[in-house]
Amino acid sequence: MTSRPDHLPERLALISDVQAAEYISTGLLEGREDVPSIALNKVAEPLAGDDARLRLHRVRDLVDDALYRFRAERPTAADAWLAPRLHETLRLTRKEAAEKRLWTYMALGVAPDYVVWRHLSEPKADGSRGRVARDKFVGAHYKQAFARLWWAAELFRNGSDYRPVVVACGNQDMLNSALRLDIVDHRPTALALVGLLERGTVRTGREVNALTPAVNTAAATLMYDVIAPDVESDGEPSREWIAGAASALPSPRNALPEGPEGERVPDEAVATLVAHFAELFADAPVRGRTPEEHH
Repeated sequence: MTSRPDHLPERLALISDVQAAEYISTGLLEGREDVPSIALNKVAEPLAGDDARLRLHRVRDLVDDALYRFRAERPTAADAWLAPRLHETLRLTRKEAAEKRLWTYMALGVAPDYVVWRHLSEPKADGSRGRVARDKFVGAHYKQAFARLWWAAELFRNGSDYRPVVVACGNQDMLNSALRLDIVDHRPTALALVGLLERGTVRTGREVNALTPAVNTAAATLMYDVIAPDVESDGEPSREWIAGAASALPSPRNALPEGPEGERVPDEAVATLVAHFAELFADAPVRGRTPEEHH
């Protein structure tokens, strides 16, 4: 199995898709090869400055703990634990998190062993090896192994409260489908989707995969931000949280960390959309659901 990189520099770095392509071999995707970490770091662009947020070992220690903690469980179980802690450890702005080259470096230069452990598929019936999808290393923010976790934590947190993130990341279909939708940038919408999971209105992957397109389609005619307005966001708490990174303790492993202080989403906005989305779901076609189960 792909192992921890031999060479881990002090700081995080950036690596482009073109540069990364040389290191994403079939052997790596099948978990049979390691990333040549010294060669990789020669082409990577180290992040300048002495910002505490960019210390590589803060992230690597977190990944090591995730690998140990979930070593006997299904790898998917690690998502709900790692997402809030990755978000709290890195303390990125959204602009910084939109830098694709950072996530590519994290997957190849910091934790390729984690990417393989988490995303290696089962061997096929014909005996051929399982593989990691290439986009787990270099994909879009909703596919890439670490970007998807950071963005899930950013979009589903309620101010400093990461509990909705745990719920969302505990359902792979919600994590995989909702992150693709622009509407989850509206916080009441994101939290209403979590609310339907918490209420048990939607449980299975099929139900989630029926709900999210129904919600997305309805958004074309019904402005969710009008019927369920959010509060005005103030960037100051996030700036203070980022500035506090240098003195921050490692993200707690047994209790949830706290995100940046900020306005919580209005409860009434979430309740409005939970009720509306439940109605949409009642009429949504769910694969395998009988007409009797519809009502």
